Amino acid sequence: MNYNKEIYIQKLTQELAPLQQQIVAHSLYNKVNSVAALNAFMEYHVFAVFDFMSLLKALQIHLTQTQIPWIPKGNPVTRRFINEIVFGEESDIDKDGKPLSHYEMYVEAMNASNANTQLISECITEISNGKSVAESLIAVNAPKAVQDFVNFTFSIIKTNEVHKIAAVFTFGREDLIPNMFLEMVRGIDQKNIDANLDKFIYYLERHIELDGDEHGPLALQMVQELCGADTQKWEDCIHVSKQALQHRVALWTAIEQHIEVLSEREFA
Repeated sequence: MNYNKEIYIQKLTQELAPLQQQIVAHSLYNKVNSVAALNAFMEYHVFAVFDFMSLLKALQIHLTQTQIPWIPKGNPVTRRFINEIVFGEESDIDKDGKPLSHYEMYVEAMNASNANTQLISECITEISNGKSVAESLIAVNAPKAVQDFVNFTFSIIKTNEVHKIAAVFTFGREDLIPNMFLEMVRGIDQKNIDANLDKFIYYLERHIELDGDEHGPLALQMVQELCGADTQKWEDCIHVSKQALQHRVALWTAIEQHIEVLSEREFA
């Protein structure tokens, strides 16, 4: 059979749609209805913000030249796409006009909202001191769903199979989520005038602005280029993308349950 990328893309889209819909329609969003609930959300979600950068850096290593001497490597369009995203994620301009990574923006937003950054900070310290990511998560007693989510991301990175890394990057990080959270957080901000959510709203807006209409099609083009006419690679992409989305659902459910427990304690 002749290679028809549209057939593969259609199959992938159809297979992922139920899980994507499950994420978009998750009941967590309705539970994040106060600053306390939002802080609880951020304390878990910051780990996904952290591991996203390693996923992106893995793509940069595989698809661009990061060694000396420099030589041309890979597709120039893909190279530009990856480097552009790395630039935006690692060296963006924050609300106050200073260069900052999106992870650091997120932590600053947590501090402004009085969310607890101790767990993620201790985890980063453990990693800086030479422990593996998995060991660091255990050392700080990170919630199981957080450990599972992050460990899955790094298990994909460790395969060194760039089509799998690209698939998780492209299909495992849902673009609709920032838009949904932006509306939700704006609602919270209007109800709680004492809460400082400006930095978190700015983070979401920057995320949406940088993703834009350009990154989605380019990410899909990257997957198409990496898989080509290799049916097994396309099947791999479907498999790992499903796993990524399943871990997202599990993380969302764990956060929702955590918020419910906190709410019960508050009114006990």
